[in-house]
Amino acid sequence: MLRQDPRNSQILFLSLFLILGIGMRDWTIRPDLIIVAIATCLITQWLAISLLSNGQGNLLTLFTKRDGSNRENIDPEEFRIPTFDFQVLSPITRIFRTPIKIESLKSALITALSLSLLLRVDSYSTMMIAGALAILSKFIFKVRGKHFFNPANFGIIAAIILTNDAWVSPGQWGDEIWYALLFAGAGGLILKRVGRWDTTVAFLGSYAFLEAIRNIWLGWTWDVFAHRMMSGSLLLFALFMITDPRSIPNARIGRLFWASAIAMLTFVLQNYFFVSTGVFFALFALSPLTIVLDGIWSFPRFSWDKARQLKQVKG
Repeated sequence: MLRQDPRNSQILFLSLFLILGIGMRDWTIRPDLIIVAIATCLITQWLAISLLSNGQGNLLTLFTKRDGSNRENIDPEEFRIPTFDFQVLSPITRIFRTPIKIESLKSALITALSLSLLLRVDSYSTMMIAGALAILSKFIFKVRGKHFFNPANFGIIAAIILTNDAWVSPGQWGDEIWYALLFAGAGGLILKRVGRWDTTVAFLGSYAFLEAIRNIWLGWTWDVFAHRMMSGSLLLFALFMITDPRSIPNARIGRLFWASAIAMLTFVLQNYFFVSTGVFFALFALSPLTIVLDGIWSFPRFSWDKARQLKQVKG
């Protein structure tokens, strides 16, 4: 099963990272907040699929007629809808008449684990806001059936902006080499399966080049450069967040341009505006660029079903 669906491996690795962080890094995150994050993301995913069942993520269609005329536009990754006709269904009826398969909840679980790894909050309500808005961003901010915000990143930024008790601790992993090797190994296995390693290379390569130039310009020793590049949070971002195949540009050239732009904005935010969480704000700000790049360079959209089929053929 792990070999068939890359999301299974991602869930496993993120869970292990979370356990490792709590056990080895002495994080202060409470287990109950992790449970709240997981429950919020899964429930929100279930409700959103049930209520926004036309596949377009349009809130205005909540009480509209479902006559099956747009059934060909339904995304098989997120929507598993029976083909019955009716005039008007109440929200409660839709919730209990829409079957939800396990596959549709995997991305929600990945989002919850990512929030638990990166976001720090003091209250249940803030974690619920982050989880709910993260999942809803997939259904609301869509163009031609594709969401362009990374759900976990959207939830993190939303919680930081809308509440007073949310923050990200970029240095929580330190800069130890074995953490970097662990993240690189786990992330590499997943990226090989989904074929998005080019995004990580473009981001880290561009960011490393800019940091190296700055290091030389200021006359610093190279241990400063190594310290910046070995950040565990930076590697987690580069390997597991910026590579989300469902929200990044479809074409490789688009991904290279997009990832390099995020690296440049991250560099500016962190070194000239002293925003320690600049990498997350950079991704949030440039996520809509995905739609523009998809329009410039047309390429088939990523599908988890196709990824599994390709893996089975290669296997």
